[in-house]
Amino acid sequence: MHNPAEAVPPPWMTADHTALFDAAARFAREVIAPNEERWRREHRVDLATWRKAGDLGLLATDIPAEYGGAGGDFSHEAVIYRGMAQAADSGFLVGRGVHSIVAGYVMEHGTPAQKSEWLPRLASGESVGAIAMTEPGAGSDLKGMATRAELRDGRYVLQGAKTYISNALNMGLLIVAARTQGPGSAGGITLFLLDPRGMPGLTVGRVLDKMGLHSQDTCELFFEDCRLDADAVLGGEPGRGLHQLMGQLPVERSILGVTAAAQMAHAVRLTYAYARERKAFGQAVGQFQHIRFRMAELLTRSAAATVFMDHVVQMRLLGKLDAATASMAKWWVTDTYCNVVDECLQVFGGAGYMNEYPIARMYADARVMKIFAGTNEIMKELIARWADASA
Repeated sequence: MHNPAEAVPPPWMTADHTALFDAAARFAREVIAPNEERWRREHRVDLATWRKAGDLGLLATDIPAEYGGAGGDFSHEAVIYRGMAQAADSGFLVGRGVHSIVAGYVMEHGTPAQKSEWLPRLASGESVGAIAMTEPGAGSDLKGMATRAELRDGRYVLQGAKTYISNALNMGLLIVAARTQGPGSAGGITLFLLDPRGMPGLTVGRVLDKMGLHSQDTCELFFEDCRLDADAVLGGEPGRGLHQLMGQLPVERSILGVTAAAQMAHAVRLTYAYARERKAFGQAVGQFQHIRFRMAELLTRSAAATVFMDHVVQMRLLGKLDAATASMAKWWVTDTYCNVVDECLQVFGGAGYMNEYPIARMYADARVMKIFAGTNEIMKELIARWADASA
């Protein structure tokens, strides 16, 4: 059963994209799926998998070749998320999304030296990217950030705590957001690049006990007199962090939308196959009119999400993706995905509540999509502000 939205490829889809999709789907079948149970048990994806993805050209595809990337664009990233969504596990998929976001910060805002140092490592999988923005007392409200970096004798001394940090056990490059001026100052946030491995003053806390995403290494971070050289400032100019964050968030939200749409399509495929095989009252459950109508609805919603994200990818390629459209995509597609996967689980009945079935794991993993990269309530507020300004 195919998503009807896939029958006519989007205008940006080429033979190269199809080959890349096939490679990502094969990676999902041959690498992600066989290791899923172990990763969930160990609460991390092993570093060898990251390096294998790098060797296969499945990381940093939108980074120029001169920095070790594939020289592609956001459309190449999109087909990789779609291909890797052919496996039910979200741990590597989410981790890769964070990794790609980190590479984007370095590419868009890094100095030439920072690009040369970090981008080849990210493209090869030698270094796994992580970003530390959220704090115990500050989530979507970045201006409430309390972590500080004080300049002393030419070096920044970092103090504070961060939480919900994806890739925290595997990270080889960490971007940290910290306040370098007084509270409430929009210009006072600075982003720092650091190699967290063996960094004095940096402590990686416990792996957090999450509702889903059990194969994703999500931890707390603590900074105590953590000393950074002045050249650790992303872009070399302190106080530009909020501007850099605002510029990259639409891309991050687009990645979430593409990922959610791809996982939605996979959930519908799994459910359709199960409904055709599962027997009840002498026939396949998929032959009952109620289930047939429900599958028709789920397939339609999934197709609409795919088409929407095709459009978002096209806007990104044209350099016309604005914050409002990215917010619409993030809100509507992740919200729709959560609703769709819930209805998919219902079709599975009692089996859907068992973790041995992929749909149960997808249900638990999906819920955080409405929280990542700014809650969906924040997305609606941003869209409403844009509407007011456009009236």
